[in-house]
Amino acid sequence: MTATPAPKEASKAATRQRPGSDPTEDAQPMMRRVKTKLTSKWATAAAIIIAVVWSVPTFGLFVTSFRPAAKQVGPRSNGWWNAFLDWDFTFKNYVDVLTPAGSQSANLSQYFINSVAIVIPVTIFVLVLASMAAYVFAWGKFKGRDALFIFVFALQIIPLQMALIPLLQLFTQTLHLPAGSYAQLWIAHTMFGLPLGIFLLHNFISEIPGEVIEAARVDGAGHSTIFWRIILPLSVPALASLAIFQFLWVWNDLLVALVFSGGTADVAPITQRLAEISGTRGARDYLNPAAAFVSIIIPLLVFFGLQRYFVRGLLSGGLKG
Repeated sequence: MTATPAPKEASKAATRQRPGSDPTEDAQPMMRRVKTKLTSKWATAAAIIIAVVWSVPTFGLFVTSFRPAAKQVGPRSNGWWNAFLDWDFTFKNYVDVLTPAGSQSANLSQYFINSVAIVIPVTIFVLVLASMAAYVFAWGKFKGRDALFIFVFALQIIPLQMALIPLLQLFTQTLHLPAGSYAQLWIAHTMFGLPLGIFLLHNFISEIPGEVIEAARVDGAGHSTIFWRIILPLSVPALASLAIFQFLWVWNDLLVALVFSGGTADVAPITQRLAEISGTRGARDYLNPAAAFVSIIIPLLVFFGLQRYFVRGLLSGGLKG
């Protein structure tokens, strides 16, 4: 009588004994298998379908931004897809949102400049301060380093809404910063962006080989030299990734701007004007598509300009964790 092997034992035996099989194929790395699946024809087809479905609303908004007001609102209005049969386009919507024409003008150009004046300094502040702090947490040696890093990391869980009013009181009553000024917006956005920026850059900088740091120290380099000549050049992909995120977060922000800008045309960003452009009764709803596309020009340029570094930063571990 012959004993029948158990199913698990038979499976293991079959795995061990595969006559004619290539051992290198059996030991195929997991990443290679994942890459093969993600680049298969079905995955490619799914990605194309998702991209098309995702892009249709944006394309419709773009077409609508060139349609006359009568085709967007009122009894003669119809869907944007009718624009290809009813060929009627105009640049008047863009002219109306960009040029000043009285107190009721959208005048996005002024708010556009305000957004640039807010976003660029904040992005630079976050990159410089976060990279310095990340280097100290990764390669500095001082007591309580790990506990302090955990504290900074934990700051990310504090809801933004809970910190706005106490921070506004600190600015106006303690620091006596001018109300409705760029300074309040710069400091607030920098404070809110630092915890995540430090965390992301720490993950990347801590992965730099220790031999590089030690070799620099042997050659007599101090922390300042190591940071500016070794850490920063090696961290360009991670810095670019963080710059894109920080730029987009601040550019699209409305809540912080409403609290700290004071709502004046001298400081308020473009998002605040976009929220007001329709008017109290929606009389200027037809301007919204053109205004929306004006507001996304700079973010698109930044994203496509730094896309190469952004992908490298993601793949090299700059955003892992």
